[in-house]
Amino acid sequence: MGFSQGACLTLEFAARHARRYAAVVAFSGGLIGPPGTPRDYPGAFGGTPAFLGCSDSDPHVPLARVRESATVLRGMGAVVDERIYPRMGHTINADEIEAVGALLAR
Repeated sequence: MGFSQGACLTLEFAARHARRYAAVVAFSGGLIGPPGTPRDYPGAFGGTPAFLGCSDSDPHVPLARVRESATVLRGMGAVVDERIYPRMGHTINADEIEAVGALLAR
């Protein structure tokens, strides 16, 4: 689990070391690398729940990167809850905390 740079590191580590985890959570982050970075990670998540939450206008995290990250994780077998919040900025909101709390309670 991580926020911002921590979210990017969380996603990149999980993708490079994919296996069944209790959960993967990224608040305002995405996989690391410039556009066009190959995303052919080995391994599979085996149904790992993953939460990706971000603003549609985050000045540090392009929306396309969040969407790409969600697609990659799904392709690797994660069950992704992708939530994009209008005009939220670079922060975490109550809906995200509630969703991740429920995910972790399972």
